[in-house]
Amino acid sequence: MAIDPSDGGKVVRCRAPAKINLYLHVLGRRSDGYHNIDSLIVFAGVSDQVSVSRSQRLGLRLAGPFAHDMETMDWANNLVVVAARALSEVCGESPSVALSLQKNLPVAAGLGGGSSDAAATLRALAELWTLDISDEQLRAVAEGLGADVPACLAQNPVAVSGRGEIITQAPELPAAWLVLANPRIPLVTAEVFRWFSPTGSQAAPLKEAPKDLGAMVEALARRSNDLEQPAITLVPQIAEVIEMLSKSEGCMLARMSGSGATCFGIFSDEASADAAAESIGNEQDTWWVSSVQMLRPGLAQ
Repeated sequence: MAIDPSDGGKVVRCRAPAKINLYLHVLGRRSDGYHNIDSLIVFAGVSDQVSVSRSQRLGLRLAGPFAHDMETMDWANNLVVVAARALSEVCGESPSVALSLQKNLPVAAGLGGGSSDAAATLRALAELWTLDISDEQLRAVAEGLGADVPACLAQNPVAVSGRGEIITQAPELPAAWLVLANPRIPLVTAEVFRWFSPTGSQAAPLKEAPKDLGAMVEALARRSNDLEQPAITLVPQIAEVIEMLSKSEGCMLARMSGSGATCFGIFSDEASADAAAESIGNEQDTWWVSSVQMLRPGLAQ
């Protein structure tokens, strides 16, 4: 988080990192229409950025390489705006703020972009308004915004269950590099779930810290992303993305994140990840490809 008072008014900037589901088990449908899940979530060193400042009225400015993908959406329904209104109702502050969203992550991509943007908005506004608000109160607001927002508020590796609102700190994870690849085809989560058929998955939270990256990969290989097959049914190119990642030199595991269509490959070092990203990007120049570090506690974004 950064504060810039240089223009005479306080501006708070907060990064909204990409969320990665290292595995995702869908356990069954709930009475409220959601599904119970079991997932291990980490964050990657590539992000959107939210900026907030006081204003005469509530407004949102979009910028960045993927801003054009959001221009047809009703700005009032953008999760950044919804988050600002929700927090203002709780704390009594006026929602008259200027919001700016630098959209660096692809939209509807399985990276929790909207949820991470909303979480960043909550953190930024809490700083702008100098709120005396507990983590529990802020998380309660986050829960009302969407299943992934509480996890994105944490910004650290977490195990999630329930519909995503039950969050516990994950065991310490080893350092890793990720190559993220998306075929630039948006996927709506609700549509992927409509194609989902129960797989009989069970909860399998990671209870102990892996001794090294190889042990973590072995543990992940015994788990899966249950939404991968329904997503491939809707966007067959996902299978090609996974195949290209898995064949990259140094890739230890390739899998889809969230409800897709972004997939990730796990690498042990920056050089191997960079080389794989460059190779894939050269061969598939319409895809979005990024080599990033997996964020861990204490590793600043």
